[in-house]
Parts: sequence; structure tokens; C-alpha cells
Amino acid sequence: MTAPSTTSILWPAFALAGWTLCMILLLAFRRVRAVQLRVARLGQFALGEAGELPTHVALVNRNYMNLLEMPVLFYTVCVLSFAAGITGWPLVGLAWAYVALRMLHSLVHVTYNRILHRFALFAASNVVLALMWVLAGLGLAARG
Repeated sequence: MTAPSTTSILWPAFALAGWTLCMILLLAFRRVRAVQLRVARLGQFALGEAGELPTHVALVNRNYMNLLEMPVLFYTVCVLSFAAGITGWPLVGLAWAYVALRMLHSLVHVTYNRILHRFALFAASNVVLALMWVLAGLGLAARG
């Protein structure tokens, strides 16, 4: 098997960014629809996440916020690995696994929202993210 290209580690980051943009589009759609159906008032969105929002809107809002929290560490390790030239298949594979787990987490969150399923995906994604940092750290250490 040939080594991945130096940019291979960036494609999962682009994929997760694209997914995050999809979630904000879904959030906008659900907010507009909730106002149109008069199940929410426009003023309820003034402070962001309000407790009295319809569940189908609040879930997407919370998921979007989730995609701006832990994934910051994902984007960071991807960019640092790219800059340092640490882009082996194990790291790239873990990056794609992280993206898949975060996408599945989002789908569970904004659809049937079973907490144990969501937690399992969240925990697995965090283990993958930790492994990415370990591999990146080992790669940096090997370079001196």
C-alpha cells in the first residue's frame, strides 16, 4: 500500500465542515418552518438556545453547537498533522472514523435521539480523537 498524500488528512476535516454546514442549513429550515407554523416566535431565537423552543428545533440547535465543541480538537490535530507532514494511513483512517462517528451522532441526535445510542457514538468519537492526538504526538516525537 502506498503512503497517503500529504493532503489526505485534510479531506476528513473538509467533510466534517461540510456536515456542520448541512446542520446549520437544517437548523435554519426548522427555525423558519417553526415560525411559519406558529409553534415558535421569531423573538425566541434572539438569545440562541431557548428552553421553550419546539424539540425538533432545539435538537438541531444543540447538535450544531456540539459540532462546534469537540471537533475543534479534530480540526486542530488535522491541521497540525498536515503542517508537520504526519499523514500516515492510521491517522487518516482514524480521521475518517471520527467523521463517520460524528455524522452518526448527529443523525441520532436530530432524529430519534436515543441518549444511550448518542452517548455511545459520542464516547467512541472521543476515543478516536484521543488516538489521533496520540499518533500525532508520536509522529512529532519521532521527528525530534
